[in-house]
Amino acid sequence: MFLITLFWLLMSLVVYTYLGYGLVLYALVKMRRVLGIGQRVLPPAGEAAHVTVVVPAYNEIDCLPAKLQNCLAQSYSVDRLHFLFVVEGSTDGSAEWLETQKRNVPNLSILSGTQRLGKIEAMNNAMRLTRTPLVIFTDANTTLNLEAVSRLVRKFDEPGVGAVTGEKRIQMESTEAATGSGEGLYWRYESLLKRFDADLHTIVGAAGELFAIRTELYEPVEADTLLDDFMISLRIAARGFRVEYEPEAYALERPSPSIREEQKRKVRIATGGFQSIQRLTALLNIVRYGWLSFQYISHRVLRWAVTPFCLPLLFLLNIGILAQLVLNDAAPLSLAFWGVLLLGQLLFYGLAYIGYQNEDRQTRWKPAFVPFYFVFMNMCVVLGLVRYWQGGISGIWEKAARTTQTADSVSAASTTQIG
Repeated sequence: MFLITLFWLLMSLVVYTYLGYGLVLYALVKMRRVLGIGQRVLPPAGEAAHVTVVVPAYNEIDCLPAKLQNCLAQSYSVDRLHFLFVVEGSTDGSAEWLETQKRNVPNLSILSGTQRLGKIEAMNNAMRLTRTPLVIFTDANTTLNLEAVSRLVRKFDEPGVGAVTGEKRIQMESTEAATGSGEGLYWRYESLLKRFDADLHTIVGAAGELFAIRTELYEPVEADTLLDDFMISLRIAARGFRVEYEPEAYALERPSPSIREEQKRKVRIATGGFQSIQRLTALLNIVRYGWLSFQYISHRVLRWAVTPFCLPLLFLLNIGILAQLVLNDAAPLSLAFWGVLLLGQLLFYGLAYIGYQNEDRQTRWKPAFVPFYFVFMNMCVVLGLVRYWQGGISGIWEKAARTTQTADSVSAASTTQIG
């Protein structure tokens, strides 16, 4: 009975984390709407605020021309839009190229230097130079939709909003490898959860590719922080401000070119997750933080620190329970039930293995790549815990490789974007 009770407890945690929480969110949001609780109406738009767009860019010379053009094309009052590119430590001519653009872009500022300090220090230094009431952070290798800035800024017309995050979308081609398919599906589900989170109270973690904050709320982040976007937004939420979600402000990003590159990125994120949990221990106090704690624990803590370790235990417990039933001559129906559960797990992991074998091929067979990406993500969490235990964590950014897009494939890719 102990093994069976433990099995169902762990199974409940897994189901709640990946499916139940979304259903609970949906039900709570619907209930609040019926009762007329928490309805938000933006006041009439006021005067356009001055905004600084901060772009940390380490050795991103290949991306800078397109990024600057994308920033200049934004549908926001150009006289109220300022750009700060942080290229400290870059050795590819980024600072020199940006200097040549200042003649045509008077509202362009550059923060450069010979020392590579890392993304966190770059952001901290950028904020010391920022004088506008609002700041938008965006990555150099992403493309923003033309209304991104205006849609993010509009959310700040509500006084209780301290930060706003846009949506990350994976830009794929029809011939993309399975890795990109799994990544896109994952972010589509994450986007749905963020919508529900925002409707209930606040989202728990901004998208580093595109998010905005009130300048006065920024707190310098520890230099070794791995998830700067997460820490900045959660600390703002902990001070009683809401972190809003604007899905119509989005950043397009190419998927990882291989599972090895994706693993490096996921392990770093997982390591940062454990680091964040340790630094945000106070948010576990649901008596003090209420809805924020409920959302933080359900959406982040369980996914990062609990359920990945439940999966192998469930498999082992299933084997142990079945072995005990066989030894005790249990009823055939009970044996069949636990046998089917074990076969189901074997089938799931078998499909994941097939997905792994085909991860670098142009396949879209969801019965394989969905289990594969699920197992892959949880495996990266375990590796992230090992890395966190080992210590030696550095905030120096590691440039993530992304697939490139040829000119001939632009039109095909634009029709298969996954949010």
